[in-house]
Amino acid sequence: MEKVTLTIDNIQVEVPKDYTILEAAKSIGVDIPTLCFLKDINEVGACRVCLVEIEGARSLQASCVHPVANGMVIKTNTEKVRDARKSTVELILSNHNRECLTCNRNKNCELQSLADELNIREIPFEGEIIETVVDNKSHSIVRDPSKCILCGRCVNVCKEYQKVGILEFTNRGYYTEVAPAFGRSMNDTPCIYCGQCIVNCPVGALKEKEDIDKVWEAIEDPEVHVVVQTAPAVRAALGEEFGYPIGTRVTGKMVAALKRLGFDKVFDTDFAADLTIMEEGHELLGRIQNGGVLPMITSCSPGWIRFCEFNYPEFIPNLSSCKSPQNMMGAIIKSYYAEKENIDPKKIFVVSVMPCTSKKTEASRPELSVDGIQDIDAVLTTRELAKMIKEARINFQKLEDAEYDPTLGMYTGAGVIFGATGGVMEAALRTVADVLEEKDLEDIEYNVVRGVDEGIKEAEVVLGGNTIKVAVAHGTAMAKELLDMVKAGEKDYHFIEIMGCSGGCVTGGGQPHVSARVKMDVDIRVERAKALYEEDESRELRKSHKNPLIQKLYDEYLGKPNSDKAHELLHTTYVAREKYGEVEETVDLAVGEAAASK
Repeated sequence: MEKVTLTIDNIQVEVPKDYTILEAAKSIGVDIPTLCFLKDINEVGACRVCLVEIEGARSLQASCVHPVANGMVIKTNTEKVRDARKSTVELILSNHNRECLTCNRNKNCELQSLADELNIREIPFEGEIIETVVDNKSHSIVRDPSKCILCGRCVNVCKEYQKVGILEFTNRGYYTEVAPAFGRSMNDTPCIYCGQCIVNCPVGALKEKEDIDKVWEAIEDPEVHVVVQTAPAVRAALGEEFGYPIGTRVTGKMVAALKRLGFDKVFDTDFAADLTIMEEGHELLGRIQNGGVLPMITSCSPGWIRFCEFNYPEFIPNLSSCKSPQNMMGAIIKSYYAEKENIDPKKIFVVSVMPCTSKKTEASRPELSVDGIQDIDAVLTTRELAKMIKEARINFQKLEDAEYDPTLGMYTGAGVIFGATGGVMEAALRTVADVLEEKDLEDIEYNVVRGVDEGIKEAEVVLGGNTIKVAVAHGTAMAKELLDMVKAGEKDYHFIEIMGCSGGCVTGGGQPHVSARVKMDVDIRVERAKALYEEDESRELRKSHKNPLIQKLYDEYLGKPNSDKAHELLHTTYVAREKYGEVEETVDLAVGEAAASK
């Protein structure tokens, strides 16, 4: 690659010619502040915080978008530059809700950190403050325009990265606001609640709707039996809230913290992931062998499900009828577990700890209930669990590792990798392969469906003399691209895994915030996924159908995968949704379900 030589703060540096000044400075350890910048998502130079002085230029330039050139001489720390940056941030703060102590991003806010670094102690620009209204109608996301700094990160991650596009700049001039079209609530749009707007917002303008108080109330009620379950990806990120490096696995300490918080039972959603593979794997085999609707598409990601319901309703019959692991676990807790422990299901309160904000909306769906009892009563994000642990004054790092409660706490490595893109596919193949080959295969690493380098991964696997064609897509932008190819007849598969977020659940909208500066150096998708694959490799059992508690569940209660009892508890339906309407039409999955149950 062709390179150029330039000078930054009297340091000569040689970098590729397609670098920006910001990248060139970072390569030699020169830190230029940013605010609107987000690598590969929002590179627009809008906030003007990253201004630098270029010798010979008439004005200061935004380093995040200005290309390098041979012989360029740059200064990043002159009085002119410092004054410009400081004035820019002061102007942003002049119309910002500065109630930082009660903000959900207090001490973890990029604007707050920048104001501190620039030594801003007063705001010279006082004037009219725009009155705004907080949008909290949805089950998942709260939007507070009073804290928005118009950086555009959420707009571009929603529009370009996810291809959903429900947020945009509205109005003009001083009254510009980031909001859905026509002043609608996010609840009244085709939002999929993936939460990528939240994790990419530098301030507190977007956050999850918290269930913390509801959970504390349940724990304190002696008449309620409170059960908590934790999703695979939570263990790979929770530690970041307590000072651990990105991607540190903290399974044992997490379980110990949950027990200290007062939950009656602590179970692992990985158990339900194993259960999902039993149901989904046999559903796939049923469709292949009995002429069911193909390709079958996974249904674990609620963000992807909503994307499909809004944008690709013609693919609803292709969706697996399986509930997600979260809701399978809730249904089993309020049936099988309730019977074993002789507890009234109405007295059981099930809490899910999820990496995903869309799980909150999923839990509220009326279809995800049995005999009028919702599978899930409350959903906490990884961030919310961290807040509860801190509120309880628990020293997380000093906790001794604890084990999940045994009734529904045993899981295999296959269940763990659900949290990474390709994990559901790999887990399914491990079980389907044994079924078709009619033996216990030793080669269970399906590396071809792992990784984040490609948005769409394809593979052909020969099992029991059958060629199974599969594909994996992560992020709804990639889902759109893949489905368009299937619609056009360009691609033909048996099984497709789609996750709503890039990298899978490890980067879900409920995971810890990571600053844009850190994201320039670390691919959090890769680091968090490593933790899950490490746990998978450490497990004695790595195939879902080998889980003895799963076998016991079928022997004692469900009968066999895709049985009538299993369908009653573990399967569901989906709806075609009008993007900006109120009518929801239930779409019949009879074709797919009938084939799977034969």
